[in-house]
Amino acid sequence: FTYCGTKCQIRINKDLNLSLQDCSNEQLSNVWTQLSAEGVLNNTIRDCLAIRVGRNLCDWAYLNLLSSFSKAMYGNSNEATMLTSYIYAQSGYKMRLGRNEQHIYLLYASEHGIYDIAYFDIDGLKFYPFECDKDKLEICDASFPKEKPLSLYIPQNQKFEYNASDVRTLTSRRYPDVQVQVQVNKNLIEFYNTYPSSEINANFMTRWAMYANTPLDAKVKEELYPALKEKINGLSQLEAANKLLNWVQTAFVYEYDDKVWGHDRAFFAEETLYYPYCDCEDRSILFSRLIRDLLGLKTILVYYPGHLASAVCFTDKIAGDYIMLDDKRFIITDPTYIGAPVGNTMPDMDNTQASVILLE
Repeated sequence: FTYCGTKCQIRINKDLNLSLQDCSNEQLSNVWTQLSAEGVLNNTIRDCLAIRVGRNLCDWAYLNLLSSFSKAMYGNSNEATMLTSYIYAQSGYKMRLGRNEQHIYLLYASEHGIYDIAYFDIDGLKFYPFECDKDKLEICDASFPKEKPLSLYIPQNQKFEYNASDVRTLTSRRYPDVQVQVQVNKNLIEFYNTYPSSEINANFMTRWAMYANTPLDAKVKEELYPALKEKINGLSQLEAANKLLNWVQTAFVYEYDDKVWGHDRAFFAEETLYYPYCDCEDRSILFSRLIRDLLGLKTILVYYPGHLASAVCFTDKIAGDYIMLDDKRFIITDPTYIGAPVGNTMPDMDNTQASVILLE
């Protein structure tokens, strides 16, 4: 079967033939018992976990991988949901089964609050229905030993098969020598299209940190970073940062999310490199990634009501507007304030009232 353009192979017991005549307790119990029979799914679960490890899949990708596998076996059916749920539970994740008339649904617990998805509170923990829009479910609350909630962090590069996008040429207006050509993996973009926007500890600003802390795809780094390093090699921190800042300010076309997507949507760095339009949050996420990776400098995101920028803790002495954080001076760098150099705050933005978003 194929998941996000990536061909996968998983062994399945040839004698396994799931069949749910209805969603009665007896039928569900019989199928779960069938899946639990000794040795029936050992190789299947082993192969699923091996793909997760070998492909560096985050928890969200792993859940969707299991769903793709189960649908390849049983289509979009209750049997597929049962198979996904069982393997997911046996992989150590906290899940529950929900029932609505003649359909069953997987509910997954999440460490992080997810936007725009209704959840069910079970023993003080939020469970989100997977591929389900029902607001009323009868839920089996049986738990499993050592189960853990899903995390929406993406701590490492996920190794989807490479499907190159068209080449895109991006040029700085002030520094035309900073011109680079980039391609991204369309299979990774496909995955990001399914990624749910989330927050940590009910702090809505942390959702941007989730995107900004995700490492840039290795293939993109191989192509983009040497080209950018060549343009800033030998420059001071200020000169290098100004070149990178103007590149992000002027090489990309600004547009509001509501006009492009019909709703607010933050981008991972690769998405900003891929899509024709981006806004302030997307630029700040990309710029903060470049500064940390290419210059090795600590960076934060700076939130003003209705606007997102960034700030850099230079080790050189740099003049300009700044925010003090833990006795360190973070100089304002705004990737949306077109043409503004390092140290300039966009008009009508008050740094004394700004909120800081910490980044790794």
